[in-house]
Amino acid sequence: MPIASEIFNLTFDAAYPRRLAEFWALALGYRLEPPPDGFATWEEALAAWNVPPDEWDSASAIIDPNGVLPRIFFQRVPESKSAKNRVHLDVRAWRYTAPDGGRPPEADVQAAIYAKVAELVAAGATTVGTVEQYGNAWTVLQDPEGNEFCVV
Repeated sequence: MPIASEIFNLTFDAAYPRRLAEFWALALGYRLEPPPDGFATWEEALAAWNVPPDEWDSASAIIDPNGVLPRIFFQRVPESKSAKNRVHLDVRAWRYTAPDGGRPPEADVQAAIYAKVAELVAAGATTVGTVEQYGNAWTVLQDPEGNEFCVV
């Protein structure tokens, strides 16, 4: 059975692809995609391919360090974001660690959410607000280019 990284990419439109890629690598525990074989850096590869320096930040990508989850690609587009996302990511701040495989105590979940929100705000996110519904709470943020996402 193929793994997710072999089936699809998730793509973000961006004004500054590298900056957004670095933000989402931090948010998701991913890493920047390494340059192709034979090149020490992306800059070296792009120069060798005669890509003009003003185009070097036209795309960037991040990958799951375990090679299982999908690659996330960031492409520069001329227009800025103008409306609410129709699709967004939920960044899970906690893991199923209870002995029965269930959700940890709510105080632990909320502490993990608070810590992840603080980390992402320090990296350039903006807090939109907190939502409480059906006994759960999560925080809505915007990444450095205004794309909404939730920390759950």
